[in-house]
Amino acid sequence: MKKIVAFLIVMALLLSACTFTEKQSEETHITFDDNVVTVDGKAIARDRSAAVYAANDIVFYLAGQGFTYGEGKKQDEHEQSEADAHTVVHITKAGRYVLNGELALGQIAVDLGKDAKTDPNAVVTLVLNGVDITCTVAPGIIFYNVYECDSNDEDAATKDVDTTNAGANVIIADETENTINGSYVAKIYKSYELSEEGKELVDSKKLHKYDGAVYSKQTMTINGGNKGTGVLNINAENEGLNSERHLTINGGTINVTSGNDGINTNEENISVTTINGGSVTILCDGGMGEGDGIDSNGWLVINGGNVTAQACSFSMDSGIDSDKGIYINGGNVMATGNMLDHIADGDQTYAVFRFANRQQGGSTYTLKNADGMVVKEYTPANDFSYLVVAGDTLIPGNYTFQKDGSELSAASSFAIAAGANQFLDVTSAVS
Repeated sequence: MKKIVAFLIVMALLLSACTFTEKQSEETHITFDDNVVTVDGKAIARDRSAAVYAANDIVFYLAGQGFTYGEGKKQDEHEQSEADAHTVVHITKAGRYVLNGELALGQIAVDLGKDAKTDPNAVVTLVLNGVDITCTVAPGIIFYNVYECDSNDEDAATKDVDTTNAGANVIIADETENTINGSYVAKIYKSYELSEEGKELVDSKKLHKYDGAVYSKQTMTINGGNKGTGVLNINAENEGLNSERHLTINGGTINVTSGNDGINTNEENISVTTINGGSVTILCDGGMGEGDGIDSNGWLVINGGNVTAQACSFSMDSGIDSDKGIYINGGNVMATGNMLDHIADGDQTYAVFRFANRQQGGSTYTLKNADGMVVKEYTPANDFSYLVVAGDTLIPGNYTFQKDGSELSAASSFAIAAGANQFLDVTSAVS
């Protein structure tokens, strides 16, 4: 009897292992090409009932529509012919999709249907395995409808969110470089109300508005591969990486160059941007006239990784900005801008330098400890008035501060205290 039981246990374990392996291997491989997009080696379907299909039906802001169409300006408009040149690769079923190849004019659009937001199984993972996608009229990647793992209850909102079960997921495959060049869609009205004279808009409801080159309407996570060696470059006409609810970054290297906010989570008093690991580098080039490095309409929580967030050189914006509070618990941070959002709390030691005169990008700022050893060097690319730094190397002690090798006046002996909430105002000490 014992032998029979043992045999059954072994068989159960083997079957379990096979089932797990099979589930892990259930991947759909999509290869992009301007001539033929293939799905698991076969030409992509045009049938809208397929799990993956192609169409020329991109959502964009159409030119010449008048003030009742949307709030877009001339710079936001695109001609129908420009939109028609784009191939939209639609993903309509839950699953894991491995993407590679190039689309000179295209978009990846994930939409599992209007009921997906409440369905825990409506989860899509995009594995970026060497992709290069350019979209000139809208986001390069957009999640329309997938599972939303958190509520929109403002009273229950907290900075500590669990996004493990998020419906929108991106993995940056190891040893790959991926590039998304994306645009945006200005607000298009679903309905509107005019004034009595019929010449002014007094109220409206939104049908479409997607500001980021990579955009999700639900909570999104971004992960690296097992080694975390993959790279994702986002070049954004407007904002870079956006989520309407929460965004969690766990790994990989993410480089964002944006015309406006580099990262934005935009549900007021609810959204949380969390960075647990990886490397995030943001440069707002000011192409839209303004822009924070990271902008959360709720909380910003940095638990690890390397974060460089550089706001627009000439606007009154911050490297790291949050309506509900910034919490730095770990990792290395450099943030520059011309406004300051005070850090609410956290376990990581940090310092804030406020400059009397705006500093030009390109100079190197050096922190040396009491022994004259270089602790950290920072070389911001954009002009700035505030420099926020945090990291494991900022242990309590006395420091000197240099710019391009020369000591800044009266900054020759200042202390960085232990723990968080240590604001270092050196306005009078820095020329």
